[in-house]
Amino acid sequence: MAVLLLADVNGAQLATDAVAKALTAVKSLGEVHLLVAGPASAAAEAAKLEGAAKVLHAEDAGHGLAESLADLIVSLAGGYSHIAAPATAFSKNVLPRVAALLDVMVLSDVTAVVDADTFERPIYAGNAIQTVKSGDAKKVFTVRTAAFAAAGNGGSAGVEAVAAKASDLSAWVEDRVAASDRPELTSAKVVVSGGRGVGSKESFDLIEKLADKLGAAVGASRAAVDSGYAPNDWQVGQTGKVVAPQLYVAVGISGAIQHLAGMKDSKIIVAINTDEEAPIFQVADDGVVADLFTAVPDLTGKL
Repeated sequence: MAVLLLADVNGAQLATDAVAKALTAVKSLGEVHLLVAGPASAAAEAAKLEGAAKVLHAEDAGHGLAESLADLIVSLAGGYSHIAAPATAFSKNVLPRVAALLDVMVLSDVTAVVDADTFERPIYAGNAIQTVKSGDAKKVFTVRTAAFAAAGNGGSAGVEAVAAKASDLSAWVEDRVAASDRPELTSAKVVVSGGRGVGSKESFDLIEKLADKLGAAVGASRAAVDSGYAPNDWQVGQTGKVVAPQLYVAVGISGAIQHLAGMKDSKIIVAINTDEEAPIFQVADDGVVADLFTAVPDLTGKL
């Protein structure tokens, strides 16, 4: 058996952390071939990952459009028993299309590979683990990367060019990229998140200042995002991003089950909240019952 692993490429950069962790997840299934749709530099970076047997490089793949990538993957699918990708927004846009074209099911957020047919994934906001056995000839699934360690960087896989597939369903117009000096949320070692308790978009500046002091990424609860305090791509939780940093600081977040599903695997959780009965304190390693508008500036100043 062989596995085709779709690699995330952001602009010209390989999303190395996510791809390396997904590689760890699938390498027990057989020889792993990485599909890189992007510049040659990203393919060269992927070739260094330990456990990758080959890198398939599609230089002109329609600017990463899901429709074009799905057609490309289906054209390559004949030689693979498994088609996988990290569970990112990019891959969750591509793999369901692949599964539909192949007429098979898609498994999302796999946290453990039991055997070639059997996988584990969280359900009910992470409160239960579902074991799924698939009878499909080809298994299509995304991997929740927070559950796996990253593969090393000492590989030397060969790079093979593949022809990209053009799609009539969509066309690239332009890229609009928000630049930031902060680390990417899903791979950051430290995350500072704000919730509804922050109170306003202007007050979220407190969260950002603390994050900058810690060299951290900034996150937000769904309540904060829905209230317009923070952009959508900062959302952590069941309907946002799943993170597992070394340190997670939750400021003004009550700890709804949907939010906990996205951060409870963090190594150390620190909570700041005025309500000592808030559910967030049940998962926190350290809790501060205090007014965030006093505690956060004090903490930032001491740092």
